[in-house]
Amino acid sequence: MEKIEHITVATNGINMHVATIGTGPAILFLHGFPELWYSWRHQLLSLSSLGYRCLAPDLRGFGDTDSPPSVNDYTGLHVVGDLVGLLDAFGIEQVFLVGHDWGALIAWYFCLFRPDRIKALVNTSVAFSPRNPQLKPLEGLRAVYGDDYYICRFQEPIEAHEEFAGVDTATM
Repeated sequence: MEKIEHITVATNGINMHVATIGTGPAILFLHGFPELWYSWRHQLLSLSSLGYRCLAPDLRGFGDTDSPPSVNDYTGLHVVGDLVGLLDAFGIEQVFLVGHDWGALIAWYFCLFRPDRIKALVNTSVAFSPRNPQLKPLEGLRAVYGDDYYICRFQEPIEAHEEFAGVDTATM
């Protein structure tokens, strides 16, 4: 992984960390929750060796990317705006987009908001679900999966902190 370069890009009012490697047609990888660019390390190395330029950012609020304090700064428009700015900073017009989990949700929004920037989409684990203005997303997840569903479970900072207290993250 010593070939992977780590860069910080100013985009959409934040500083975004991105891991990048390779040259050629660009592939943008979007990680899930609670993950980082590191989730894509094997794909970055493999696909860059086949002639692709691979980029895997830490999304807004994750890892070494800035975390704005207001929850209002984490809409799909904000995160897609971050990614458009990232592509602009690298001079990339279009990408193959790959998303997993939270990243898949953002990838769906990216395709809806800026289809001109996407060559193709590959998503894993999250099917497209149109927005329901009558139901907050968290309420819908709780109704379907219950309070122990991982997204619902980690909504309270104290609860999340207690869950991971004493966990040796070096062995994860």
